[in-house]
Amino acid sequence: MSFASIRTGDRSKRAGVLAAILAAGLAAAPALARGPESLADLADKVSDAVVNISASQSVEDRRGPAAAPSVPPGTPFEDLFEEFFKRRQQGEGNSPPQAPRQRRSSSLGSGFVIDSAGIVITNNHVIADATEITVIFTDGTRLKAEVVGKDAKVDIAVLKVKPEKPLKFVKFGESERMRVGDWVMAVGNPFGLGGTVTAGIVSARNRNIQSGPYDNYIQTDASINKGNSGGPLFNMDGDVIGVNTAILSPTGGSVGIGFATPAATVMPVIDQLQKFGETRRGWLGVRIQSVDDTIAESLGIGKARGALVAGVDDKGPAKPAGIRSGDVIIKFDGKDVVDSGALPKLVAVAPVDKDVSVIVMRGGKEVEIKVKLGRLEDGEKQAALEPGKNNGGPAAPGRSVVQKALGMEFAAATAETRKRFNLKDGAEGVVVTSVEDNSEAAEKRIQPGYRILEINQQAVTKPEDVAKKIDELKAQGRRNALLFVATPQDEKTFVPLQLK
Repeated sequence: MSFASIRTGDRSKRAGVLAAILAAGLAAAPALARGPESLADLADKVSDAVVNISASQSVEDRRGPAAAPSVPPGTPFEDLFEEFFKRRQQGEGNSPPQAPRQRRSSSLGSGFVIDSAGIVITNNHVIADATEITVIFTDGTRLKAEVVGKDAKVDIAVLKVKPEKPLKFVKFGESERMRVGDWVMAVGNPFGLGGTVTAGIVSARNRNIQSGPYDNYIQTDASINKGNSGGPLFNMDGDVIGVNTAILSPTGGSVGIGFATPAATVMPVIDQLQKFGETRRGWLGVRIQSVDDTIAESLGIGKARGALVAGVDDKGPAKPAGIRSGDVIIKFDGKDVVDSGALPKLVAVAPVDKDVSVIVMRGGKEVEIKVKLGRLEDGEKQAALEPGKNNGGPAAPGRSVVQKALGMEFAAATAETRKRFNLKDGAEGVVVTSVEDNSEAAEKRIQPGYRILEINQQAVTKPEDVAKKIDELKAQGRRNALLFVATPQDEKTFVPLQLK
């Protein structure tokens, strides 16, 4: 009977129904706060697909000769013990040197089966340098595994075992649909104890813990400890929505802050590792930095957003397409670039050789640029093989003229200043010769030997150019100047400074 159906009936009956509804609601609220009554059915459904990973390797035993044990003073036969070990060490010193002994080092982690034919997922760091990998199932079965492929950037490895019968497996779910507060369950092998189930909630999403270029972890308070690495994080439907990867802890044990790599991040990588045995990520060929409110105001782009291009690779896809230093990338392949951390993820999942649309802010206007993506791995190999750059060119003659602005002193890039600050031949721009200790420039870590290349995207080549440009910005009512600077090692970045 609904409360509405007795609105015109007996007042006492209505009051009784209302009291019952309120009582039911009060009883239900604490139950909802406690979460599901039991996870037993869910644990029973997925546990057989979760495995332990034993990884071992041979390492050199570089330990020296055994040291004498510590003997408390006054112990009987103290002198006898000391004489015995002294003679033993002298004897070892006279013997010919021995080759380093080999010993086996083992580590334990977790993993899970995603294919009944024997495909197992774990963290790369669990098996990274292993010479032998064993997958241990809940029934005690032990199978040797081979590495199909691994990727250090998202810390994922794909293993293959050969079972005698089809294996129980789990499937990936939609990690992007998880919300803060949703219940999750972790299964793994903490401290080598074997299959262990813990539960909690999603504490946060898109966490960046500075562990790699594609950080966007799911944070959870489900207990994750040493040995849980590589294990699955399940939603309440039994789908894997994350791979448990890291914990934040001063002691090495769980303090309720664990991190799982989302399924949406690992699935494309796993697919590539299965197909090619390696990753094939898209490559744009730019070096980027964050856009804060100060930089946004300096560039006249409104609110802080996008990724600021601090450098363009000479041999990357972006340069021939027309992307320049100082551009702010706000859209890539039709998707918004909310901040600098979003761009590498978008580029990485884009197919190699795809023609993509890149929208940049340039001079306060949106400009569309078409870029044919390269392959990131090729770019990394090229960078590793490329010798140190030297721009060459004759050194400019004469002595430098010093100017002062924004808490810094400047001089021209001459033979004298290049030699003084150990700069490369042909280094251009305006050289910073000193920085006041309490200045904003010092706070932003500008140091003597840095070079100012541009101010608000206009090149400066002489100290007078710096003073002139700053005066122009002040006359325009600007509050900040955006300096494009280079270190003595030729690493370039944008630095905003207030115009005081």
